[in-house]
Amino acid sequence: MKEITLIAKNEMGSLAAVAEALGSHGVNIEAISAYGERDNAIFRIITNDTTTALKAISKVPGLEVLEGDTILYSMLNRPGELGKITRKLANKGVNLESLYIVSRKLDHTDVAIKPIPADIQKAKDALGIK
Repeated sequence: MKEITLIAKNEMGSLAAVAEALGSHGVNIEAISAYGERDNAIFRIITNDTTTALKAISKVPGLEVLEGDTILYSMLNRPGELGKITRKLANKGVNLESLYIVSRKLDHTDVAIKPIPADIQKAKDALGIK
């Protein structure tokens, strides 16, 4: 699964421009994290079509675009589970760039985990993913 990270100027309408560009190209946003960091707006997006998403956002001026691998991990939906998996990752020396909820059901929660690129295999090993 790919995550697209966008860095834009932190101004009114920057997220709207990105969302409109994706929507106008038929790209569905599966998960998103958006926040301001000083003068920058950071958008981390997982879509149903990374290739089309990248084409669509290439038409939005003023964006820095990064793409990276994420791990989709399903954990039990109960208190303490996130602590367990992040401890496993920390114990294996995995440095995380981002982590956020993609979906939640009664019995489980799916999270997108994005380690720094050098740590992706260590993260998979820590979580028992082949």
